[in-house]
Amino acid sequence: MFAAIRCRIFCLSVCYPTSLNTKIYRTIISPVVSYECETWSLTLREEWRLRVFENGVLRRIFGPRRIEVTGEWKKLHNEELNDLYSSPNIFRWIKSRRIKWPAHVARMEERRDLYNVLVEKREGKRRLGRPRHRWEYNIKMELQEVGCGVTDWIELAEDRDRWRALVSAGNESSANIKCGNFLSS
Repeated sequence: MFAAIRCRIFCLSVCYPTSLNTKIYRTIISPVVSYECETWSLTLREEWRLRVFENGVLRRIFGPRRIEVTGEWKKLHNEELNDLYSSPNIFRWIKSRRIKWPAHVARMEERRDLYNVLVEKREGKRRLGRPRHRWEYNIKMELQEVGCGVTDWIELAEDRDRWRALVSAGNESSANIKCGNFLSS
């Protein structure tokens, strides 16, 4: 599978025009890489690896740029790649997917296994060492990034209109968004 993905990535820079390459990346490669990303609990290393992967693919798509004054070729920097690729980066896309899915789970019936795995506390002893990040903790952290300090996110997720407003605000990169605006509507 990885060989097939590598072959498609190599063909991006050689076979197709840039507009088609970005469509291929957005519709084929990005969904394969982020399969079931709604349930991921990413570490900083995994975030870094995703960014490195995306920047590598975008460098293949857009190729090097020629400096007109000196005639030399230069490799594009990350900021230049982000400017050329107008869509949100893969990590931002994964975060938007991760914040949509908990609402579906929160609206499930309490007897469903998925709901119980998400909401209920585990019984028994835990392993030694630092506890791993739980999925619920990631949801709370992403709500705080949007500016929402709600402690009971399940109650908020059950109201579809408020949750949609929160998700759309999370997709915007505005830092002035506050959760109080969603709760009062």
